[in-house]
Amino acid sequence: MIDIKVRVHDRFSVEFKIGYLVQKNLKANDFMMNTWIFIPNSLDINSFTYGKTEFYRHAKSNIRYITPIYTLSELRNEEALPFRFLEVAFHELSADHSQENLAETEYQIKMFCSIVKSALRKEADQIIKYTPESDREKAIDLYIEQINDITGKYRKLKDILQDSGLYEEVVTLHSFGDEFLSNLIEFQTYRLLELIKQKDIECYNRIEDRLMLLIRHERKYKKQHQYQTIEKNSPDHNRAVFFRMRLLKKFVESHLFLNAYKKKDGQMAEQVYYSIAAGISMIFATAIAFSFQQKYGNFTMPLFVALVISYMLKDRIKELARFYFVHRLAKKYFDNKTVISIKDTPVGWIKEGVDYITEDRVPDEVMAMRDRSDLLEANNRHTAEKIILYRKLVRINGQVLDENNQYDISGINDILSFNISGFILKMDNPEVPLAVPKKDKGYEIIRGERIYYLNFLIQLRYEDKIDYKRFRLVMSRNGIEGIEKF
Repeated sequence: MIDIKVRVHDRFSVEFKIGYLVQKNLKANDFMMNTWIFIPNSLDINSFTYGKTEFYRHAKSNIRYITPIYTLSELRNEEALPFRFLEVAFHELSADHSQENLAETEYQIKMFCSIVKSALRKEADQIIKYTPESDREKAIDLYIEQINDITGKYRKLKDILQDSGLYEEVVTLHSFGDEFLSNLIEFQTYRLLELIKQKDIECYNRIEDRLMLLIRHERKYKKQHQYQTIEKNSPDHNRAVFFRMRLLKKFVESHLFLNAYKKKDGQMAEQVYYSIAAGISMIFATAIAFSFQQKYGNFTMPLFVALVISYMLKDRIKELARFYFVHRLAKKYFDNKTVISIKDTPVGWIKEGVDYITEDRVPDEVMAMRDRSDLLEANNRHTAEKIILYRKLVRINGQVLDENNQYDISGINDILSFNISGFILKMDNPEVPLAVPKKDKGYEIIRGERIYYLNFLIQLRYEDKIDYKRFRLVMSRNGIEGIEKF
């Protein structure tokens, strides 16, 4: 199964979070994703102005585990696996102050914090989207209780290592997780408050004080432990605290990322075909030389002319043969192959390729989903949209993935961030003056927005299942204005 989520990452980037859910008993879980990008002709995007090099420069991919799923209710229970693993790691480090046990404790701290992060986000979404209004207030009270229980248990863990020879190192690691959790609670609680305020103002008025008390408690705790806090009148506009938050996030989530080694796909086949091309050109040149030598003899002017011409044509034949084989290779091979591994153990690979294609090579079902308006269809007869096909083929070894993890890992996420700055170079001004009549008499000038649409049609394949998704990116010269999902 393939799951895909799309969001605007920043002003100039859109993020595709692609989840590949594997069957653990299979060595070869194969997934395919084809993405057709329809680009307005006015942006002047083509193979000359925006080639493969530019495309890959603007596409950044991070490959990581899908975080194990737990609820806050499960995590508050001391028998929950994440807390048990964490507690065992602390006790083992207390008994044996080895670097191996220290590394295991660091791993369990990171894993616990990552799982809590996912659980907090899901709990807030559950309260807003699925909890009936009559039960929402009770759900929020439970949310507060669960957070207090989870953080209380985590913060007591460092007491286990009072006499440890590695006490300072472990306390530092523990404090990183503690600060991350406190920042996380503050962020998600503000988010929950804002969502409730938008959806259920009566509930917001009843629970605001309780949730703000939780936030104030965390802020007080952070100040007591010399953790940085966001301040309204910060001299550096909270630059330092936000920078530290980013570092803590990277620290906590670093264990989720898999090793990735990218190389060109089909290198061996390419060299073989290039050798064949060189051989074909050499056969031609040698045949010309032999035939003229046999007919006119050695050291004659006709032989000299024939050798010069054969040498000239040899290089052209070689290049033509290489050109032919390159296009044959492009149909069979991809541009890049990324080998993904857990430490030194390969767990699979991802192949990707990008090409400009013509409309007649786009499947009918994709063109139907593109759903052009009559006016756009008429314009396309003169200035057709450019179409980029971005292909991905993924293979994951479910057995290796399962054998190398303590937790129940359901698959991997491929987080693809795509920067659109290369598409805005030839856009017109984002604002245009427009005239409208006044109510009484005369007219006035107002400002309108000039936008462009980038359509993404995505085909997802796994086993015999095929699914399609469509997203439309709304852009202007100022960057991304929004994203529409169909």
